[in-house]
Amino acid sequence: MALIQCHFFSDVLQLSTTMTVILPQQTQHQIGMQNNKLEGKHPTLYLLHGLSDDDSIWLRRTSIERYVAATGLAVVMPQVHRSFYTDMAYGNRYWTFISEELPAIARSFFPLSADREDNFVAGLSMGGYGAMKLALRKPECFAAAASLSGAMNGLKPLEDPAGHPDYRLIYGDNPRKNKEDDLFWLLEQIGQTEGPKPMLYQCCGTEDFLYDDNVQFRNACKQTNLDYTYEEGPGSHEWGYWDAKIQDVLAWLPLKENK
Repeated sequence: MALIQCHFFSDVLQLSTTMTVILPQQTQHQIGMQNNKLEGKHPTLYLLHGLSDDDSIWLRRTSIERYVAATGLAVVMPQVHRSFYTDMAYGNRYWTFISEELPAIARSFFPLSADREDNFVAGLSMGGYGAMKLALRKPECFAAAASLSGAMNGLKPLEDPAGHPDYRLIYGDNPRKNKEDDLFWLLEQIGQTEGPKPMLYQCCGTEDFLYDDNVQFRNACKQTNLDYTYEEGPGSHEWGYWDAKIQDVLAWLPLKENK
């Protein structure tokens, strides 16, 4: 595997930013690793961080590089600060960045496939929300999305804005007008439209403070005809849980090698 810390300029954000990238490499003599590279451009997992983290966090807290080595999967881990993957009311346009600019820039730098069936997104907490939003708003771009302990009701913290100053910066004074940032509204819309539908995977620990919101989203998903997988079990909002569950996500992804 090749590990790349990529510094680049974003025209959308109008600033320099970073992404951490893992690229497949075929090897024969690397001790303790089974590396694999598929033919053609790389299938890609966009792996999203949580509220307090950055693009390095999945690499630092899990063994994601080792887990993907045999799959032939490239992993792109972007930096979006505390934006909730949203075009902020008082801040930068992180939704436009993550949904449009980042994939184009990453594909211009690296041999990544643009085919829908080769593109996936996953994330934890705030990143779980971002992953589901990407797949539900851009189903023509992503074949599958996974949320680990996701903040599925991204607008809910505004009910107590004094405790969550970031949310007012993100959504402004009238968050409910931003329907396309509401995962539940997006579920309703995708169920009423023609065209491709992403596979969805959701998991959450039963001791997680976001568990009730995840159950609510699970119930909403069950009212759709989407290909949907839900798992729960003992666990809280911590990296031991996410390190284990990202391995389940990789096994679940509809990779050509996994079929």
